[in-house]
Amino acid sequence: MRRLISLALITWLLGFVWFTVTMPQPVDAGRTDGIVVPTGSEGRIPRGIDMLGKGNAAKMLVTGVDVNVTPEEFAVEYDVPERLMDCCITLGFRALDTRGNARETADWMAENGFVSMRLVTADWHMRRAALELSSRLPEDIRVLRDAVHTEPSLSTLFLEYHKFVATWLSQTF
Repeated sequence: MRRLISLALITWLLGFVWFTVTMPQPVDAGRTDGIVVPTGSEGRIPRGIDMLGKGNAAKMLVTGVDVNVTPEEFAVEYDVPERLMDCCITLGFRALDTRGNARETADWMAENGFVSMRLVTADWHMRRAALELSSRLPEDIRVLRDAVHTEPSLSTLFLEYHKFVATWLSQTF
């Protein structure tokens, strides 16, 4: 029994080290049909807007937007030109968490007939967000993972690692 507990503890520790040392990185190259940005930590939305402005996609979904935020407020907050806001940015108000972001994203991708997307989220959040998306999107959808570099605290990494493991376990078993 003691060996089994030791093995579980070593596996958990090695997994946590892997999770923290090999966080996903930003990706500048690559054009996709759409860009998806779950709301959350700093840098996500500006990164998505920058990629959209550079022509890396035709449209962008910001998923998990607070219901009290208007498109005008969003445009002012992130200095989005009116032409870009009108043609290309969709604010999604249905998601309350990462699983909801995945549902909202899958619906948006299907509504637009998109077959590729750039997922823009924090480096520490990328694995779980992509995992949730993989369970909602058809297998033929290409997802480009574009992580926003952050400097997360140890507690953020600890919590996110456990959420990732729980998500992985729930989808595996």
